[in-house]
Amino acid sequence: MKVLMLNGSPHTSGTTMMALKEMQAVFHEQGIETEIVNVGNENVRGCMACYSCFKTGKCVFDDIVNTVAEKFEQADGLVLGSPVYYASANATLIAVLDRLFYSTKFSKTMKVGAAVCCARRGGITSTHDELNKYFTISGMPIASGQYWTGVHGGFGEHARDDKEGLQQTRTLARNMAFLMKSIELGKEKFGLPEKEITEFTNFIR
Repeated sequence: MKVLMLNGSPHTSGTTMMALKEMQAVFHEQGIETEIVNVGNENVRGCMACYSCFKTGKCVFDDIVNTVAEKFEQADGLVLGSPVYYASANATLIAVLDRLFYSTKFSKTMKVGAAVCCARRGGITSTHDELNKYFTISGMPIASGQYWTGVHGGFGEHARDDKEGLQQTRTLARNMAFLMKSIELGKEKFGLPEKEITEFTNFIR
């Protein structure tokens, strides 16, 4: 089994990476392969609704998004890590996720998602909600922990003092590993849930 982890921070050794590495260590203990990809320091533009991906199956902008898409398809779980800017995720990460989830046509059903957010003080819960919406629209179960998973600290050395926050990340990783393994057993015995053809309704008269 494999978990893809996206570091949405522009810093490759900051608080967000620290939180992801806490989770990574637990995944390895559980026999789960991981890969961390830094996307927060990439030059990524947002979706322009060109619909080219409907024809080609990939984003028209051939950058880190298409690279991550291939890794995401092969993964059993996805962890999103982000710093908190104005009570929301890093805009670069959001640009990546908008294009990643929209342009990829492979089924994400029962891939497990989890989010961890890092802030000096506030805005973690709203960022947590923002990131989890990518999972719920895609048929992905969300792994939960012992709280709304977040690590506090303006810099990495400060975050080391947030013992509870780091514990939250480890709990989240253990719960995610359990959920992924349980789903794998469920797929072997019962298969995936039946899917109906999607009905698209415009709310106009």
